[in-house]
Amino acid sequence: MRQTRKRLGNLLIEEGLITAEQLEAALKDKDPNQKLGEALLQRGYLTEQQLIEVLEYQLGIPHVNLFQYSFDTSLFSLISKETARRNLIIPLKREGNKLYVAMANPMDFIVIDDLRLSTGFQIEPTIATKDEILRTINKYYDVDDGLDELMDELPQNDRGQSDNITDLDSPIVRLVNQILSNAVIQRASDIHIDPQETKVIVRYRIDGVLKVERVLPKNMQSVLIARIKIISNLDITEHRIPQDGRIKLNLDFHPVDLRVSTLPTVYGEKIVMRLLDMGSTLNDLNKLGFNALNLKRFNEMIEKPTGIVLITGPTGSGKSSTLYAALNKLNSDEVNIITVEDPVEYQLEGINQVQVNQNVGMTFAAGLRSILRQDPNIIMVGEIRDTETVEVAIRASLTGHLVLSTLHTNDSIGTVTRLLDMGVEPFLLAASLTGIVSQRLVRKVCRDCAEVQEASKREVEIFAKRGMKIDKITRGKGCPSCNMTGYKGRIAIHEVLVINDEMRRVMMNGESFQKMKDIAIKNKTIFLIDDGLLKVKQGLSTTEEVLRVAIPE
Repeated sequence: MRQTRKRLGNLLIEEGLITAEQLEAALKDKDPNQKLGEALLQRGYLTEQQLIEVLEYQLGIPHVNLFQYSFDTSLFSLISKETARRNLIIPLKREGNKLYVAMANPMDFIVIDDLRLSTGFQIEPTIATKDEILRTINKYYDVDDGLDELMDELPQNDRGQSDNITDLDSPIVRLVNQILSNAVIQRASDIHIDPQETKVIVRYRIDGVLKVERVLPKNMQSVLIARIKIISNLDITEHRIPQDGRIKLNLDFHPVDLRVSTLPTVYGEKIVMRLLDMGSTLNDLNKLGFNALNLKRFNEMIEKPTGIVLITGPTGSGKSSTLYAALNKLNSDEVNIITVEDPVEYQLEGINQVQVNQNVGMTFAAGLRSILRQDPNIIMVGEIRDTETVEVAIRASLTGHLVLSTLHTNDSIGTVTRLLDMGVEPFLLAASLTGIVSQRLVRKVCRDCAEVQEASKREVEIFAKRGMKIDKITRGKGCPSCNMTGYKGRIAIHEVLVINDEMRRVMMNGESFQKMKDIAIKNKTIFLIDDGLLKVKQGLSTTEEVLRVAIPE
């Protein structure tokens, strides 16, 4: 008798991977054509690895790990790169008349039939994650022959370089596309192209940490840089001054937006490309990792009709994402929101965004002044860099506007001292400042290889110092899904300082930093280190990560 197959949703609930409520929410909101598994992945309720393990059990199809698989590269000629990419498949091995193929969706019988007809083999499907399949395609298809071809072409092609750089089939174009698409697959936030004395190094910043992706020979430097300059509309004849540009591309049916910056160094121009992720999680405050109390306080701050709310932290600590999420929450037809940014990173619908242009005198301060004549309710200033901008921002908040901005400081209380140092009058600052959010990003423990371990003696001491207990710590042991790092993705830790009347009095009287700190402690402010350690307790990050970005006192 044929055994009836359990439905995927019920299996996932039985395994304790999702709750019935999560299943219901995913079923209710998902697209009619979207598969349940995809909808659950999109919401972050489970990881691809967990889904595959359950599918393996449900479908009885084996699951294969591609990370250190020894591929038979001669089989790659059977399936073209386009077919492999479009259908997310990769040939593994052949036995007699059987061809084993790794597929992201092993239930796609149309693809299996097409493969059987085009290759003449009996197709045996296995399951692999989408990320691993894409990584393998990028790694094995046409990378090396492209480089060899390029090396052959380079010597004689130095003068006729321009056709080579713009011809879409030329090896250099393929190489650049590959560097970009690899970065997208690995979820890199930046691509660094570093010219050195004898070579060119390509590095990716993944989850805040740089890693070398590949090393290229020195004689490829000029064509590589020229190609990147062409697609980002920069002057390819200018090598002596820094330039900034932007690239909008479609890579593997996926829109990618990159900000490009060049810098002349001793060994040639260094290029850094920042990948702007157009993901929707940016726009949701609840997904930024705020602690419940911090989220409540932050919401109260931005819902006030006037005042200044500052988000502080070093470069790359996710300040813009938090600002955009706040604007998205406040965005409605009843309010006029205007931003002045340098540069405008993400275009938001229904919000008027102004780009700073120093060359024509359009500075933050000048932009802010003209915005005030545009009848705004909410103003967002990309960054406060000088006294003039602070003064205009304060004036704007005192005349009935809500002003959101960012500042580079180490913690929330230090921000007040910094603003006073910039020459702001204490009474103006006290009257206009509503709150300060200090923020950092820490890497999240990879959910696929997370293991619970005993906390070390040192960790117990660190927690005890902050008045907390800890006995178990979650760490990732490293798996293909996280590139053997034990971390995948990042989460923000916050310190939300509410400026109340007591705090204002201290500012007006010019009292000490310590006095402000005592008031903050009395108001149950969760400091950066505390929020980080709470995230460690929840198993989201590790103590090392928190101590990397927050200084214990």
